[in-house]
Amino acid sequence: MSNVGLMRDSFEVPRREISSEDYEDFFENGALPLHLVGSDGSILRANRAELDLLGYTAEEYIGRQISEFHADSETIAEILDRLAAGEKLVRFPARLRAKDGSIKHVEITSSAQFRDGQFLNTRCFTSDVTEIVEVRRQLARKDEEMHQILEALPAAVYTTDAQGKITYYNKAAAELAGREPVIGVDEWCVTFRLFTGDGQPLPHDECPMAIALKENRPIRGVEAMAQRPDGTMFPFLPFPTPMRNERGELVGAVNMLVDISDRKLAETNQKLLLDELNHRVKNNMAMLYSLIRSAERESKSTEARAVLGNAAQRVGAMAAAQQTLYTEHSRSGVDARDFVDAVCKSASQAFSDKVTLNIDVAAKFLPNDATMPLALIINELLTNAAKHGCDHAGSCQIWVSLARTDGDFVLRVRDDGPGFNFADTGRRSSGTGLVSGLVRQLRGSFSVAPGAGAECTVRFADRQSD
Repeated sequence: MSNVGLMRDSFEVPRREISSEDYEDFFENGALPLHLVGSDGSILRANRAELDLLGYTAEEYIGRQISEFHADSETIAEILDRLAAGEKLVRFPARLRAKDGSIKHVEITSSAQFRDGQFLNTRCFTSDVTEIVEVRRQLARKDEEMHQILEALPAAVYTTDAQGKITYYNKAAAELAGREPVIGVDEWCVTFRLFTGDGQPLPHDECPMAIALKENRPIRGVEAMAQRPDGTMFPFLPFPTPMRNERGELVGAVNMLVDISDRKLAETNQKLLLDELNHRVKNNMAMLYSLIRSAERESKSTEARAVLGNAAQRVGAMAAAQQTLYTEHSRSGVDARDFVDAVCKSASQAFSDKVTLNIDVAAKFLPNDATMPLALIINELLTNAAKHGCDHAGSCQIWVSLARTDGDFVLRVRDDGPGFNFADTGRRSSGTGLVSGLVRQLRGSFSVAPGAGAECTVRFADRQSD
C-alpha cells in the first residue's frame, strides 16, 4: 500500500448510524422554527425555536388547532388544503399571533407526509420575516408620501428610464402637456410637439431631457416651446437631471417643466410700457428742441441766441441717445456703434460742410445708464473741436473713437487744429467744464493731450460687468 493510501486511511472518520436521539435533538434544538400538524389541523409537535418565536409554552401551543394561531383563517385553510393535496409550499406568506398579542409575519415552507395514500401530518418550517415586511412597509409608505408630494406640486414633473421611456408623470405634467402620456411608450418628454425658443421644430430625441440622458449630465438655462394636441403653445424651462444608482450607473432621469407663460407675458407688457415711455420722452424732447430753436431764431440778442443754440444742441444730443434707446430691444444696453453715429449726426447739424467726422467704434455694447452723460460729452467735445480746431477757412478733420480697453470704455475726440494745454488753460470753453462734471457722474477720468491737434480722452468703467 502506498504512503498516500496509508495517510487517507489514517484520517477517515468511522461512520456510525444516526440514532433516534439524534433526530430528536435535530428537531428540538434546530435553529429554524419547526412544527408538525396532524390531518385534523392540530399541532402535534413544535420545537423550541417555534415556541420562542411566538412566546408560548409547549402546553399552551401543542395540541391546539393551528388555525387558532393564524391571523387569517383563509390563509391557513389554503395551506392545509394544498398540503393535503400533496403540494409542496415554499416561502408561503402568512401571519401568526404571538402570545403578547403582536402579529408575526412569517414565510412557511412545508410538505405533507403520506402513508399508504393517507395524509398523516405536515412538516412546517417557519421563517420570521416581520422586520423585512416592516422595512417594505416603510419603503412603500415613503414611496406613497413621495407620490403625494409629486402629485401636489404645481410644477410638471416626470421621470424616464435610462433609455428615455416615460416611467412616471404627475397630474401637473399631464395638465401642462394637455395629454396623458403613455407609460413605457412615450419617450424623452411628456409634450405633444416641441420647438426651440425661437420657434424652430425640435425633435423629441434632441430635447433637453434626451441630451441629459445621452450625455449623463444636468441641462440648465434652456428655454423651449411646446404645443398641446389642441394647438395651443406654451413656453417653459426644463430642468432634466440624471438619476444614478449606488454604483454611479445611469438608471434614468427626472425632469421638471416650469411654465413661463406669465413671465413672458409680463416681459411683453413691460416692453410695451417701456416703449410707450420712450416714445413719449422722445416726442417731448423733440418738442423741447423745436421750442428752443424757435426761441433762438426769434431772439434779438446775440448772446441769447448763442446760449439757446448750445441748449438746443444738447437737447438734440439727448434726443439722439433717447432714440437709440427707443429702437433697441435690450433692457440693459444699446449698440455702441448706432449710439455714437446718432449722437454725432445730431451734433454735426450745427457744423459747416467743411467739417469732416471720422467715426471708429470698436466697443459692441454700451450700458443704458451711460448713454445720456456720454451723449452730452460727445456733443460738447465735438462742438469744441469744430469751433476751435478748424482753420481760417472753417475746414477741419475730427476723429471720434469708442473702444474697450482693460475692461474700461475709452472715448477719444481728436481734431487737426492747433491744440491747447488743458493744465494751463483750465478749460477751453464752458463746454469743457460741463464735460468734467459729466465724467464725474460716470466715475471716470478726463484728460487732454498737449500739443498740436487737441485729443480729449474720457475713460470710465463698465459698472454692469463688475
